[in-house]
Amino acid sequence: MPYPTKLLNDDETVAVDLHPHWMHFAEPVVALVGSIVLGIVSLFFSDGLRTALGWISLVLIIGTALWTVKRYIDWATSHFVVTNHRVIYRSGWIRYKGIDIPLNRVNNVAISQGVIERIVGAGDLDIESAGQSGQQSFYDIRQPARVRNVIYSQINADRSGGSSDGSLPPPPPMGVDVATQLEKLEGMLERGTLTPEEFEDQKRRLLGS
Repeated sequence: MPYPTKLLNDDETVAVDLHPHWMHFAEPVVALVGSIVLGIVSLFFSDGLRTALGWISLVLIIGTALWTVKRYIDWATSHFVVTNHRVIYRSGWIRYKGIDIPLNRVNNVAISQGVIERIVGAGDLDIESAGQSGQQSFYDIRQPARVRNVIYSQINADRSGGSSDGSLPPPPPMGVDVATQLEKLEGMLERGTLTPEEFEDQKRRLLGS
């Protein structure tokens, strides 16, 4: 189900609309399969142990099945959206969560991927923005490198008032505390949320070179 257009502004267009990656289901599905395997293995034991393991596996199967259904509802009701004006995150059916980040406040977008995530095309995005929200993390994003490029492209188009061309945003305007921003980038490099190449790119952009 796509993101509802009624929640967009009149002049707003959607560039990216994503549900979480299928890795979002990994934990409950693995637990469910493990519970089923335990039930099968219990059939090879003696009567007393087989009965005990059978009941345990049945409880686990029901619990992990409900967990999987809950994850599916979370997946179906979660949207990571990039428009020409903002980054939007909406999640929840009964308990609702929403985050809006205007593009003109985005300072940096960093990618975090493990080995398996790189293989399957998933990852996390850390968006650092000006204001009270600071840094927001978004998990299980599909093709995070492409999404980051789209965000930068939309930022560039928003600032220039023209069409996006996929290039990085221009250097920050005068008045931005460059030393503070460099310290933040260095901290993100030390924490591993930025690769050395990404750090150098952001540093050059910040310094306007």
